[in-house]
Amino acid sequence: MPQEIEIKLSLLSQDLPALLAHPLLQVPSRDVHLRNTYLDTPTLDLLAARMALRVRQIGQRELLTVKTAASSVGGLSRRSEWEVPRPKGMPDFSRIVDDAELAQRLNQWAPAMTAVFRTDFKRRTWVLTHRGARVEVALDDGWVVAGTPARPRRERILELELELLTGDEDALLDLAHTLALGPTGHADRALHLRPAQRSKAERGYALHLREPVRPFKSAPLTLDADGSTHAACRAACLASLAHLQGNETALAPQVDAAHLPDPEFVHQARVALRRLRTGLRLFRADLDPDWVRHWSAHWKALADVLGAARNWDVFATEGLPDLLPATDDRAEAHALRAWVTDQRIAANRRAAQALAEPSHALAVLAFTRSAMALHGKRRTDLRAWAIGVLREGHAALRRQAREARRLGPEGRHELRLALKKLRYAQEFLASLLPPKRVARSTTTLAEAQTLLGELNDLSTAQLLLQQAPATLAPSLVAQLQTGLQKQLEAGLLALPTMELALERSPTPWR
Repeated sequence: MPQEIEIKLSLLSQDLPALLAHPLLQVPSRDVHLRNTYLDTPTLDLLAARMALRVRQIGQRELLTVKTAASSVGGLSRRSEWEVPRPKGMPDFSRIVDDAELAQRLNQWAPAMTAVFRTDFKRRTWVLTHRGARVEVALDDGWVVAGTPARPRRERILELELELLTGDEDALLDLAHTLALGPTGHADRALHLRPAQRSKAERGYALHLREPVRPFKSAPLTLDADGSTHAACRAACLASLAHLQGNETALAPQVDAAHLPDPEFVHQARVALRRLRTGLRLFRADLDPDWVRHWSAHWKALADVLGAARNWDVFATEGLPDLLPATDDRAEAHALRAWVTDQRIAANRRAAQALAEPSHALAVLAFTRSAMALHGKRRTDLRAWAIGVLREGHAALRRQAREARRLGPEGRHELRLALKKLRYAQEFLASLLPPKRVARSTTTLAEAQTLLGELNDLSTAQLLLQQAPATLAPSLVAQLQTGLQKQLEAGLLALPTMELALERSPTPWR
């Protein structure tokens, strides 16, 4: 089965001249104009099956291509692909695809297939030899187009694709990083080359369906019980990185009151970073301490920036409206709402800017490369190791729950963080454990996490209100602080029940 291994990087038009000036690209290139039509049934059966069928026109030649869904992280994707000259008449996919089941399904759908969307772009290609590998570098500049000829809907394509022809994947990642550094090779002058998660087909279908980008949630992780902790760490970290990247594209730095992103994007990006740091912590005993220390600090710094945006999102969209109804038309109410909106916009801009910086793209490529290089000895029983780790985690959580009330807000905050870490660790290791027991245990952890999250939101709201200028509606701010304190005291009454539930929570192992 042919397999395509490539890295896709999005590019800002302002960086195109610098990319073309890169020393590695000062070799002969080839320019072609590609017109592609993507086919599917009226009910979009290929989309549902996570496949793409494309007719590509290059001059007078036409090629028929079948692609399966790609697994993608850090911009690096793997997919099965078949390409042949376009047959005359109805294609017989059993002669094209060497997967009998897939060919049968395509043949069933073939009579109903019709054009859904198209891409039209110019491609410049170079074939480079880099660190012992041969790589085709393709710069695509054009459009993805859906809709009717009378009312087309278009979206710009400007991206760099690096396809591994021969050699090792590490060389492919190294080449991507080298190109992203720009023609000077200095990180402070790096290009805005960002790993792209969505293929042209995915973008075309979204345009066809008029679907906006939606928040991306984590997917279940399946670990090999006979594998090593290094392999498990690699899977957990790269899954978390894919979770982060799935939410980055919606967080553009151009934020104002009319263009604030859905708060769920920031929330999911922050969850992805917490999961990523949990993965590093979970497997740290078997990893290089310097590697863990470096990347834990890096991702924590980014999480702190996103955390500030998340705090203002929650207060502006949930906390303040509960305390200050929209019907309150007093001048001081308007002034306070405007101040909160300004703080929220500023925090979201900082978060979006951090994700848009070339340094972040370089970090994603570097982390992907280093995570994929993780190799270690196979454990005799990864399942037994997982049970031991979780047993220690649950025991520590129960001790911490008993201390939370006595330690006040800081104790509750630390307990909430411990809950999240244990829950994410348990989710990473869930495939090694009895499903029903994991589900019951995770439910208990999630319920406790929700209660502590609500209490934390109230405490955070108090801290945010303390930042209000002294001259800004002081009597109203004092009134809101009193209301928050009452809610917090009422919520604290549920802590003993939560602590008892954690004491009695079922273990996720037998």
